[in-house]
Amino acid sequence: AERLPEVRASAFAYGRAVPSTTIPLLASTGCPYRCEFCIDWDAPYRLLSLDRLAADLRFAATRFPGTMVGFHDPNFAVKFDAVLDVMETMPPHARSPYLAETSLSVLHGARVRRLRETNCASMAPGVESWSDYSAKAGVGTTTGREKVERLVDHFRALAQHVPYVQANFLFGLDDDAGDEPIALTKAFMSATPSVWPVVNIPHPFGGTPLFARYLEEGRILSGMPLSFYYSPYLVTTLRHYGAGEFYRRMIDLFEHFTAPAMLARRLRAATSPFVGLVHLVRTRIKRGRIAAFHRLVELLEHDRHFRAFHDGESSVLPELYHAEYERMLGPFASLMSRAERTPVLGEATRTRAAGAAS
Repeated sequence: AERLPEVRASAFAYGRAVPSTTIPLLASTGCPYRCEFCIDWDAPYRLLSLDRLAADLRFAATRFPGTMVGFHDPNFAVKFDAVLDVMETMPPHARSPYLAETSLSVLHGARVRRLRETNCASMAPGVESWSDYSAKAGVGTTTGREKVERLVDHFRALAQHVPYVQANFLFGLDDDAGDEPIALTKAFMSATPSVWPVVNIPHPFGGTPLFARYLEEGRILSGMPLSFYYSPYLVTTLRHYGAGEFYRRMIDLFEHFTAPAMLARRLRAATSPFVGLVHLVRTRIKRGRIAAFHRLVELLEHDRHFRAFHDGESSVLPELYHAEYERMLGPFASLMSRAERTPVLGEATRTRAAGAAS
């Protein structure tokens, strides 16, 4: 209720909720896991006031019935029963649809059914890697092919109760090598067509242990502006892949899960026309990402200055990135000189992350 003016300005159209409107909420802050790539790696998990959560849910349901609620918790409902108990105090017909991101280790047994009963519209658990983060995925120390098989079963069960399920992956971690990470991810995708996959590139955000380690090892592309710390851009050198090889493997992966045959399987498995439309839109967007990968591969193969930059042999930012930086800033591009685009990767930015190694 206190944030209503900001919510209207950011998520509504002409002051009214529309189909794309999502009302942001928090049930908790911090995370119990210490993933080195995450900016919340050292933020202790804290459940916020359950009374406040109940009031927020009542207000949203009363003022904007049927409007989506988006939980921005780094790890939703770690205290699962406490949070879901509050959500179940709402009458079934008045429960707002909601989306959230959490760990598979939280979503087990009868809890999955409670997601459906509380009107969960979308859940996005993190798989991250086939060789690591297995405790977070709820499979103990299991890795490799066995981890794929166990998570296929888990995601299929989840998809029976949640209309839209997303699986989050990272490719390019130091444990990734050779063909196996791609082969295992493709096997998972083929076995779970109803699950939308998101494949992220590891980016060393300031203040994380990943940043501190990569900086110490000299693997951050020091000339790359912070604006490019998102896909499709690679801002580090990788342990087991050159940049060109990495992007060719990403193309292979994206071609697999956006292929016409895969889209047809997704549409057949869709729980509603709206979910089918989301699959269509996201497939088209990812086909555009494939084109971006191809462009980067072509430059890596034919532009020696571009290749030297991504090999860590040169800190001179290629013209492609200057042009894209200026496109992003639009009429404000002239306010940032080329020298000012270079980030300062010094002691001040790694102080917090360095604590992870102490």
